[in-house]
Amino acid sequence: MYRVAVSGINAVDNPGPGVGIAKGLKESGLEVSIFGLAYDAMEPGIYMKWLIDKSFIMPYPSEGEEPFIERLLYIKTTYGLDAVIPALDAELPLFIKGASLLESYGIKTFLPTEEQFKLRGKDRLPEIAEKIEVKVPETRIVTSYEELSKAVEEIGFPVMIKGIFYKAYKAFNITQATSYFNSIVAEWGYPVIVQQVVSGEEMNVVGVGDGEGSHFGLVGIKKLWITSLGKIWTGVTVRNERLLRAAEKFVSEFKWRGAFEFECIVNEKEICLIEVNPRFPAWVYFSTGIGVNLPGRLLKAALGVEPERDSDYEAGKLYIRFTDDFVTDMSEFQKVVTRGES
Repeated sequence: MYRVAVSGINAVDNPGPGVGIAKGLKESGLEVSIFGLAYDAMEPGIYMKWLIDKSFIMPYPSEGEEPFIERLLYIKTTYGLDAVIPALDAELPLFIKGASLLESYGIKTFLPTEEQFKLRGKDRLPEIAEKIEVKVPETRIVTSYEELSKAVEEIGFPVMIKGIFYKAYKAFNITQATSYFNSIVAEWGYPVIVQQVVSGEEMNVVGVGDGEGSHFGLVGIKKLWITSLGKIWTGVTVRNERLLRAAEKFVSEFKWRGAFEFECIVNEKEICLIEVNPRFPAWVYFSTGIGVNLPGRLLKAALGVEPERDSDYEAGKLYIRFTDDFVTDMSEFQKVVTRGES
């Protein structure tokens, strides 16, 4: 029995990837017990006992490395812990920095390097795009109203106003652009990215790089329906060879290690790279459902077991997200609040 901790179990309107990862692990053929790592007692995954066997409240990453690692070592000492699959951007730097220490205590991970993690910054997209020979939307990095005005004048409306790591809004005039600029700065700080709007279909690839230039499987999808928060609700598998080749080249060029999501706009002429995420996306269960169990393969890689490497899946498989509810005892909530675990 492998005891595996998974974060991002906040299955809300802006869901984390944790529940999808947990579902994949349960269907991987490995005998696993899943520990959920949560940051709030209201995260629904804590109460999904049929999927997540035990849950722990974690200190916020902003509190620093020491309390974070101590909490993981407490779990290891008290209940046993063989591997961790982190799924949230904010915690990844702590896991990457602490990977060697965790390994020394017998807690396995399979993560990008620190330098690979930095590639997730949207200001690094032109560098990635040039190396893998895809396009990137015309982009300006701005830190003031003057630079914002100049950028939108040069690019022309509509434009995307984006935070360096999170949030993206489409602006059709300078009033909207300024409002979104202020909103992003207030929440995430500088810099802010102003980006050309590119026409085409939104296609993504999810995969796991082996750290040596190859991978443990890739799955390409097209978004059919997204929420007001930009989250996929319905999608379909695609086998767009240009897109998959671009993702393979990304893995090869940067010797990517671990999970990733490769977000693009694809039209008849070109592929435009929009974003690279250094972790599984919230829709990662789609890969499991079509026979390419990427969470299970990543866990095998972390444990030192050679994973499958095929990417055999059918185009035209449909992914549908849905809402659900269930009832549990208030004592479960009280236990999480008072003990920090359940």
